[in-house]
Amino acid sequence: MAMLKYRDALRLAIKEEMERDPLVFCIGEGIGERGGSYKVTDQLFKQFGPERVIDTPISEASFVGMAAGAAIVGNRPIVEVLFVDFTCLALDQVFNQAAKYRFMSGGQGSVPMVLRTQGGTGNSLAAQHSQSLEALFYHIPGLKLVMPSTPYDAKGLLKSSIRDDDPVIFIEHKLLYMTEGEVPEQEYLIPLGKADVKREGTDVTLVTYSHMTLKCLEAAERLASEGVQAEVIDLRCLVPMDKECILASVKKTGKLVIVHEACKRGGVGGDVAAMVVEDAFFDLDRPPVRVAGKNTPIPFSLNLEKLCVPSVDDIVEAVRALG
Repeated sequence: MAMLKYRDALRLAIKEEMERDPLVFCIGEGIGERGGSYKVTDQLFKQFGPERVIDTPISEASFVGMAAGAAIVGNRPIVEVLFVDFTCLALDQVFNQAAKYRFMSGGQGSVPMVLRTQGGTGNSLAAQHSQSLEALFYHIPGLKLVMPSTPYDAKGLLKSSIRDDDPVIFIEHKLLYMTEGEVPEQEYLIPLGKADVKREGTDVTLVTYSHMTLKCLEAAERLASEGVQAEVIDLRCLVPMDKECILASVKKTGKLVIVHEACKRGGVGGDVAAMVVEDAFFDLDRPPVRVAGKNTPIPFSLNLEKLCVPSVDDIVEAVRALG
């Protein structure tokens, strides 16, 4: 095992897949000699050159569309969009072209493209650079959606995403890039659609993903000192979602708290709650609870920003309120 930063685990995944398959290439703003704004593609330009690590103009609609076309004819592009907020400039290419191509071709075609981007709060970047927009992609049939929380998961899931024959939206969190964790030195893959029980427990189920996984684990430690054993499920993939893992945990604990940074209104947490109520109503001792971001644009002020997204205290209080 090697200790790697989250961003370095992502880079290693891309490097290994580019070495393995000459049809894999990277495209995006500032990813070449500059190495990307988050240094995920650092040094890849030197190894693979400008034909496989392609810098683009600031025009998301054009280079996302270019990647979709390249995927349709057999390549495996990895597109980097600097902020998830900027994916809005290319939603037609993603929603109406890439997501629907397999269906509209009667299964004869596919779009093996990965769109990497980052979202979330934490660096006082204000309302246009701090959103959590995963629910937009979650809603669109034909897309897969991955949001890993650890370096281990980031590498294994990115490699699987690159090899997948459908378009994958791969959302990283800006506060995770410098976090560290153990990553095997040998090759490994993590299948899409398999959640991970990050901590086992018997009293309450915490379902979460991305950066909120770290906060849920911290909350679980605090609750354990009070005699409450929380089970923390990291979804890792929102589409496909590991429904069986969630239901098995709820059946064991009888209580469910769903935690995500995105706005509560229209968030993925509401869909998870509805699914559990539909399929495991009689296993619940209490109604499901959602702990989520406030329904507001993110302020520039770092102190105000922190008030807009769930804290460890918020998670702990939600569990306590369940009794």
